[in-house]
Amino acid sequence: MSFFISDAWAETAPAVAPGGLNIIEFVPLILIFIVFYFMLIRPQMKRAKEHKKLIEALAKNDEVVTSGGLLGKITRVDESFITIEIAPGVEIKVQRSSVTSVVPKGTYKS
Repeated sequence: MSFFISDAWAETAPAVAPGGLNIIEFVPLILIFIVFYFMLIRPQMKRAKEHKKLIEALAKNDEVVTSGGLLGKITRVDESFITIEIAPGVEIKVQRSSVTSVVPKGTYKS
């Protein structure tokens, strides 16, 4: 019957290296983690630390920009909220963490 089709023979299994896992196999994974740390994690931690310092240093009469893009002058500072005057006679209350930057004095003119 095997005149047209030859018999298929199985190959033997490859030999397993004695000693199990090698440290060389983990080098690419370690390198990827190091790159992620220096390119993503560390700069993000630095940015968060700077933002926390900015939030803690907010004071009355500082001129700020919120994350929504509103520009105004701080009129009152509470523990977790600040009141910002965005136009003469118009004040809004926002969370301290929504402040993205403090702008130079004179940017907001009443």
